[in-house]
Amino acid sequence: MPPTPLALLASPTFLLTTAFSLLLALTLRLLAILPPRPRRPTPRRIGAPTRLLVVLGSGGHTAEMLSALHGLNTQKYTHRTYVVSSGDDFSARKAAEFERGLEASGGEPAGGTEKANTGAGAYDIAVVPRARRVHQSLLTTPWSAGRCLWACLGVLLSANGKGKSGDGVGRGYPDLILTNGPATAVVVVLAAYVLRFFDVRGANSSGVMRTIYMESWARVTTLSLSGKLLLWVLKADRVLVQWEQLKGMGGRAEFLGVLV
Repeated sequence: MPPTPLALLASPTFLLTTAFSLLLALTLRLLAILPPRPRRPTPRRIGAPTRLLVVLGSGGHTAEMLSALHGLNTQKYTHRTYVVSSGDDFSARKAAEFERGLEASGGEPAGGTEKANTGAGAYDIAVVPRARRVHQSLLTTPWSAGRCLWACLGVLLSANGKGKSGDGVGRGYPDLILTNGPATAVVVVLAAYVLRFFDVRGANSSGVMRTIYMESWARVTTLSLSGKLLLWVLKADRVLVQWEQLKGMGGRAEFLGVLV
């Protein structure tokens, strides 16, 4: 008597073949969206607005990031989204102070003639749950990281999140994601790759959400855990280091001098 369709579906051969096919499909898709080597950024049309998403971490990470952004050209980076973890009032406050400084200075390089994009409508602050709290048990970390991932997906999809200073207008995906190491940054980049993996609303085909990871100045001889994950696992589009001895790590780390 020939086997029934249900018996065929439950057979080890069918299950192994299905699992292998899914794994192969996922691998090929990842290879299609992850950068295998450093690449030149796609040229942008002159004058095209660039939406920037910056991930801030408490304390030193935030101080380094805002120092690196000193003198930001708001004619080029027309809208900024700052992602901070819940309870990190320090980073949210510093981001708002940074934007007020841009507004006071005109937000443009010397000699600029175009109108600067500063003020309440030019930026927003998105708050997401912490990926992992200090001394949090590893047993509960997947739950908190999952909540953070879900919130980050919402921020990227709306491009406005729950901004404290935004005007509530959706602007599409950020063109560039910039981070320097807090745990939340890894989750933000993962969320971007999830959307690019499935090409949600053209996330991959439109060439948006390119990622740049800037390793902390305090990392002299080795990368941080976030740096290792974004260099070897998630493969950020560009990885910048601030000490020459880290240049070329993983075949992709770029040394551009001290950035902070």
